[in-house]
Amino acid sequence: MYQLPHSPDCCGGLGNVDYSKVDISAMAFLLSYVDVTDSIFAVAVFFIAFNPLFWNLVARWEHRTRALTRIFHSPYIACYSLGAVILLLNLIRSHCFEEAMKRQPKLEALDSLPSYYTGAGLVAIGVVFVLSSFLALGFVGTFLGDYFGILMEAKVTCFPFSVLDNPMYWGSTAIYLGWSLMLASPAGLFLTAFVALCYTIALRYEGPFTEEIYRQKAVKSQ
Repeated sequence: MYQLPHSPDCCGGLGNVDYSKVDISAMAFLLSYVDVTDSIFAVAVFFIAFNPLFWNLVARWEHRTRALTRIFHSPYIACYSLGAVILLLNLIRSHCFEEAMKRQPKLEALDSLPSYYTGAGLVAIGVVFVLSSFLALGFVGTFLGDYFGILMEAKVTCFPFSVLDNPMYWGSTAIYLGWSLMLASPAGLFLTAFVALCYTIALRYEGPFTEEIYRQKAVKSQ
Protein backbone atom coordinates (compact mmCIF):
# COMPACT_ATOMS: atom_id res chain seq x y z
CA MET A 1 0.00 0.00 0.00
CA TYR A 2 2.99 2.24 0.09
CA GLN A 3 5.50 3.64 -2.30
CA LEU A 4 8.38 5.86 -1.41
CA PRO A 5 7.18 9.44 -1.00
CA HIS A 6 7.37 11.78 -3.93
CA SER A 7 5.89 15.12 -4.79
CA PRO A 8 2.27 15.21 -5.95
CA ASP A 9 1.82 15.63 -9.65
CA CYS A 10 -1.10 16.63 -11.82
CA CYS A 11 -2.62 13.17 -11.43
CA GLY A 12 -2.45 12.95 -7.64
CA GLY A 13 -5.64 10.92 -7.35
CA LEU A 14 -8.66 11.71 -5.20
CA GLY A 15 -6.33 12.75 -2.40
CA ASN A 16 -6.11 16.19 -4.06
CA VAL A 17 -9.89 16.72 -4.12
CA ASP A 18 -11.29 19.50 -1.91
CA TYR A 19 -14.28 17.72 -0.41
CA SER A 20 -15.59 20.96 1.12
CA LYS A 21 -16.57 22.04 -2.41
CA VAL A 22 -18.40 18.85 -3.37
CA ASP A 23 -22.05 19.31 -4.29
CA ILE A 24 -23.94 17.17 -1.76
CA SER A 25 -27.21 17.27 -3.72
CA ALA A 26 -26.15 14.23 -5.76
CA MET A 27 -25.34 12.36 -2.56
CA ALA A 28 -28.69 13.33 -1.10
CA PHE A 29 -30.38 11.99 -4.24
CA LEU A 30 -28.52 8.69 -3.93
CA LEU A 31 -29.45 8.41 -0.26
CA SER A 32 -33.12 8.53 -1.20
CA TYR A 33 -32.52 5.14 -2.88
CA VAL A 34 -30.42 3.69 -0.05
CA ASP A 35 -31.65 1.96 3.09
CA VAL A 36 -28.92 2.88 5.54
CA THR A 37 -30.60 0.77 8.24
CA ASP A 38 -29.99 -2.46 6.32
CA SER A 39 -27.73 -4.72 8.38
CA ILE A 40 -25.45 -5.76 5.49
CA PHE A 41 -25.09 -2.15 4.37
CA ALA A 42 -24.06 -1.23 7.92
CA VAL A 43 -21.51 -4.06 8.01
CA ALA A 44 -20.08 -2.88 4.68
CA VAL A 45 -19.72 0.66 6.06
CA PHE A 46 -18.00 -0.77 9.13
CA PHE A 47 -15.38 -2.72 7.18
CA ILE A 48 -14.76 0.16 4.76
CA ALA A 49 -13.87 2.36 7.74
CA PHE A 50 -12.25 -0.33 9.87
CA ASN A 51 -9.79 -1.80 7.37
CA PRO A 52 -7.51 1.22 6.78
CA LEU A 53 -7.77 2.13 10.47
CA PHE A 54 -6.70 -1.40 11.44
CA TRP A 55 -3.65 -1.63 9.19
CA ASN A 56 -2.49 1.87 10.09
CA LEU A 57 -2.76 1.27 13.83
CA VAL A 58 -1.14 -2.17 13.67
CA ALA A 59 1.66 -0.94 11.40
CA ARG A 60 2.44 2.02 13.64
CA TRP A 61 2.37 -0.25 16.69
CA GLU A 62 4.82 -2.58 14.96
CA HIS A 63 7.07 0.30 13.95
CA ARG A 64 7.13 1.55 17.54
CA THR A 65 7.48 -1.78 19.39
CA ARG A 66 8.63 -4.42 16.84
CA ALA A 67 6.20 -6.72 18.66
CA LEU A 68 5.12 -8.69 15.58
CA THR A 69 8.72 -9.14 14.52
CA ARG A 70 9.53 -10.60 17.94
CA ILE A 71 6.49 -12.88 17.86
CA PHE A 72 7.30 -14.27 14.41
CA HIS A 73 11.11 -14.04 14.85
CA SER A 74 11.36 -12.34 11.46
CA PRO A 75 10.20 -8.99 10.03
CA TYR A 76 9.40 -10.71 6.73
CA ILE A 77 7.19 -13.41 8.26
CA ALA A 78 5.50 -10.76 10.41
CA CYS A 79 4.85 -8.62 7.32
CA TYR A 80 3.52 -11.59 5.35
CA SER A 81 1.20 -12.45 8.24
CA LEU A 82 -0.19 -8.93 8.48
CA GLY A 83 -0.56 -8.86 4.69
CA ALA A 84 -2.60 -12.08 4.82
CA VAL A 85 -4.90 -10.54 7.45
CA ILE A 86 -5.32 -7.39 5.35
CA LEU A 87 -6.19 -9.47 2.29
CA LEU A 88 -8.80 -11.39 4.31
CA LEU A 89 -10.32 -8.18 5.64
CA ASN A 90 -10.50 -6.75 2.13
CA LEU A 91 -12.22 -9.89 0.86
CA ILE A 92 -14.80 -9.54 3.64
CA ARG A 93 -15.25 -5.87 2.75
CA SER A 94 -15.80 -6.68 -0.93
CA HIS A 95 -18.27 -9.46 -0.07
CA CYS A 96 -20.30 -7.12 2.14
CA PHE A 97 -20.12 -4.44 -0.56
CA GLU A 98 -21.54 -6.86 -3.11
CA GLU A 99 -24.28 -8.13 -0.81
CA ALA A 100 -25.29 -4.58 0.10
CA MET A 101 -25.72 -3.75 -3.59
CA LYS A 102 -27.76 -6.89 -4.24
CA ARG A 103 -30.17 -6.18 -1.37
CA GLN A 104 -30.97 -2.61 -2.40
CA PRO A 105 -32.84 -1.18 -5.39
CA LYS A 106 -31.28 -0.25 -8.71
CA LEU A 107 -31.29 3.24 -10.17
CA GLU A 108 -33.17 3.10 -13.46
CA ALA A 109 -31.17 5.96 -14.96
CA LEU A 110 -28.01 3.83 -14.59
CA ASP A 111 -29.53 0.55 -15.66
CA SER A 112 -28.35 0.80 -19.26
CA LEU A 113 -25.67 -0.57 -21.55
CA PRO A 114 -23.64 2.68 -21.61
CA SER A 115 -23.46 2.70 -17.82
CA TYR A 116 -22.62 -0.99 -17.74
CA TYR A 117 -19.75 -0.65 -20.21
CA THR A 118 -18.49 2.50 -18.51
CA GLY A 119 -18.44 0.55 -15.26
CA ALA A 120 -16.66 -2.37 -16.89
CA GLY A 121 -14.04 0.04 -18.24
CA LEU A 122 -13.49 1.52 -14.79
CA VAL A 123 -13.11 -1.95 -13.30
CA ALA A 124 -10.54 -2.82 -15.95
CA ILE A 125 -8.59 0.39 -15.30
CA GLY A 126 -8.73 -0.21 -11.56
CA VAL A 127 -7.47 -3.77 -11.92
CA VAL A 128 -4.56 -2.55 -14.07
CA PHE A 129 -3.57 0.02 -11.43
CA VAL A 130 -3.90 -2.42 -8.52
CA LEU A 131 -2.00 -5.27 -10.19
CA SER A 132 0.73 -3.09 -11.68
CA SER A 133 1.18 -1.38 -8.32
CA PHE A 134 1.53 -4.74 -6.61
CA LEU A 135 4.07 -5.90 -9.18
CA ALA A 136 6.07 -2.69 -8.80
CA LEU A 137 6.13 -2.80 -5.00
CA GLY A 138 6.08 -6.54 -4.34
CA PHE A 139 4.20 -8.14 -1.46
CA VAL A 140 6.36 -6.58 1.26
CA GLY A 141 6.29 -3.13 -0.29
CA THR A 142 2.53 -3.31 -0.74
CA PHE A 143 1.76 -4.53 2.75
CA LEU A 144 3.54 -2.05 4.97
CA GLY A 145 7.05 -3.45 4.83
CA ASP A 146 8.41 0.03 5.63
CA TYR A 147 6.89 -0.20 9.09
CA PHE A 148 8.67 -3.50 9.71
CA GLY A 149 12.02 -1.93 8.92
CA ILE A 150 12.13 -3.43 5.41
CA LEU A 151 12.91 -0.30 3.44
CA MET A 152 13.29 0.15 -0.29
CA GLU A 153 16.60 1.29 -1.70
CA ALA A 154 15.14 3.62 -4.31
CA LYS A 155 11.95 5.50 -5.05
CA VAL A 156 9.43 3.63 -7.18
CA THR A 157 8.91 5.71 -10.31
CA CYS A 158 7.73 3.16 -12.89
CA PHE A 159 4.11 2.71 -14.00
CA PRO A 160 1.63 3.20 -12.41
CA PHE A 161 3.45 5.53 -9.99
CA SER A 162 4.62 7.59 -12.96
CA VAL A 163 1.03 8.64 -13.70
CA LEU A 164 -0.82 8.41 -10.38
CA ASP A 165 -0.07 8.81 -6.69
CA ASN A 166 -1.25 5.89 -4.51
CA PRO A 167 -2.50 3.77 -7.43
CA MET A 168 -3.36 0.85 -5.15
CA TYR A 169 -5.92 2.94 -3.29
CA TRP A 170 -7.39 4.75 -6.27
CA GLY A 171 -7.35 1.63 -8.43
CA SER A 172 -9.39 -0.11 -5.73
CA THR A 173 -11.77 2.85 -5.61
CA ALA A 174 -12.18 2.71 -9.41
CA ILE A 175 -13.06 -0.98 -9.17
CA TYR A 176 -15.79 -0.28 -6.62
CA LEU A 177 -17.12 2.62 -8.70
CA GLY A 178 -17.18 0.52 -11.86
CA TRP A 179 -18.80 -2.38 -10.04
CA SER A 180 -21.53 -0.03 -8.74
CA LEU A 181 -22.22 1.32 -12.23
CA MET A 182 -22.39 -2.18 -13.69
CA LEU A 183 -25.06 -3.10 -11.13
CA ALA A 184 -26.77 0.34 -11.37
CA SER A 185 -26.54 0.48 -7.58
CA PRO A 186 -27.07 3.73 -5.64
CA ALA A 187 -25.97 1.89 -2.51
CA GLY A 188 -22.75 0.94 -4.27
CA LEU A 189 -22.13 4.54 -5.36
CA PHE A 190 -22.65 5.74 -1.81
CA LEU A 191 -20.29 3.09 -0.44
CA THR A 192 -17.71 3.95 -3.11
CA ALA A 193 -17.79 7.60 -2.03
CA PHE A 194 -17.22 6.41 1.53
CA VAL A 195 -14.29 4.26 0.38
CA ALA A 196 -12.72 7.32 -1.29
CA LEU A 197 -13.27 9.39 1.85
CA CYS A 198 -11.70 6.77 4.12
CA TYR A 199 -8.70 6.38 1.82
CA THR A 200 -8.25 10.16 1.66
CA ILE A 201 -8.22 10.38 5.44
CA ALA A 202 -5.84 7.42 5.73
CA LEU A 203 -3.41 9.00 3.26
CA ARG A 204 -3.24 12.20 5.30
CA TYR A 205 -1.66 10.12 8.07
CA GLU A 206 0.21 7.50 6.05
CA GLY A 207 2.04 9.88 3.75
CA PRO A 208 3.78 12.02 6.41
CA PHE A 209 4.55 8.97 8.58
CA THR A 210 6.15 7.09 5.69
CA GLU A 211 8.13 10.17 4.73
CA GLU A 212 9.45 10.37 8.29
CA ILE A 213 10.56 6.71 8.18
CA TYR A 214 12.66 7.40 5.08
CA ARG A 215 13.92 10.71 6.46
CA GLN A 216 15.26 8.84 9.49
CA LYS A 217 16.85 6.29 7.16
CA ALA A 218 18.59 9.06 5.22
CA VAL A 219 19.89 10.66 8.43
CA LYS A 220 21.30 7.35 9.68
CA SER A 221 23.02 6.66 6.37
CA GLN A 222 24.92 9.95 6.43
